[in-house]
Amino acid sequence: MTYQETIDWMFTQLPMYQKIGSQAYKKDLHNTEIFIEYLNHPENKFKSIHVGGTNGKGSTSSMLASILQEAGYKVGLYTSPHLKDYRERIRINGEMISEEYVVNFIASNKAFLSANSLSFFEMTVGLAFDYFATQKVDVAIIEVGLGGQLDSTNIIKPLLSVITNVGYDHMAILGDTLTAIATEKAGIIKERTPVVIGQYTAETKTVFETKAALMNAPIWYASDIKNLSAYPSGLKGNYQVHNQKTVLTAVNCLKAFFTISNQSISAGLLHVQKNTGLAGRWEILSQEPLIVADTAHNKDGLLEVMAQVKQQQYENLYMVLGVVNDKDVDEMLSLLPKSAHYFISTPNVPRGLAVEILADKMKSRQFHFTIASSIPAAFDLAKQKASSRDMIYVGGSTFVVAEIL
Repeated sequence: MTYQETIDWMFTQLPMYQKIGSQAYKKDLHNTEIFIEYLNHPENKFKSIHVGGTNGKGSTSSMLASILQEAGYKVGLYTSPHLKDYRERIRINGEMISEEYVVNFIASNKAFLSANSLSFFEMTVGLAFDYFATQKVDVAIIEVGLGGQLDSTNIIKPLLSVITNVGYDHMAILGDTLTAIATEKAGIIKERTPVVIGQYTAETKTVFETKAALMNAPIWYASDIKNLSAYPSGLKGNYQVHNQKTVLTAVNCLKAFFTISNQSISAGLLHVQKNTGLAGRWEILSQEPLIVADTAHNKDGLLEVMAQVKQQQYENLYMVLGVVNDKDVDEMLSLLPKSAHYFISTPNVPRGLAVEILADKMKSRQFHFTIASSIPAAFDLAKQKASSRDMIYVGGSTFVVAEIL
């Protein structure tokens, strides 16, 4: 198969959470376990750092990777979802996995993948671990896909676990209380393995303390540490302040395993996008008009981003918006400014919420909006309307940002 045929087979034959949602989620690690055994346990052939949480996983993973890369290490980075190219998920020192490697891996293992009905995510995790082992990375930063204890990545034995925060997201799968969600995410805490918690509440802290004690795992709370020096960052979202504290706390733990200078930390934080390819986090696409794209799509993320939108200087605010059908749309709309004019459409994925449903909800709340035939068409309409003194915000879903980038 060609690369495109290989990707099409992966996308269409087997479940993919990014496309179809909770139907793709499996409630055990059996398939991953038999796959990595079949691959001769590649995850044991490199050091790893495991990063989970509700928001900030991708930014935190990328900052850690960038710092270690600046420190001179060969660094694997596994993240999800991708925005434009599947290969964004698997990188070494910022370079995406080759098309040839993807094609050869799937071709070599296709009979096993088919016979055991592995999901898109399960096969991708196996591919990433095989690639990092084959390429002999010094360390790999592994981002949790969804949840924690039942996520396919949770077969690794990392040097360090990181949980950025806990918020309400994927509640149909993870539970509808912070305690339930925190319990799932705390599942990445391993025996005698240090864990860094970014932000917490009283109820989530209890979950983390209990699990850490059970696993004899040393635990640090980044938000409680007062003597961390702030560094200039290439990531401009205000919410990155929290992520940076988490990263710096993690780096202090990692100094037991790696040589990391302050210069490497500074350069790593400044050059995250260049070093790792991270995109869609308060990404400024234009200055006149100011155009910003951000992948925030749940309550905690949107609260942070909308606060930053309000801080900007503009005459008129235009928003390009689309959402997926497993989000709480009413809650999302309650966080968005009524003063903006919205250009709305359906994201081009099966999970995309029909624009007619979104329009009905916005109409009942007296939002001003224009329906467009597609997300790119909505973006074009916003650009036609905006003057150089206005602002355009693109968001509501990772898929909306992907279609614009």
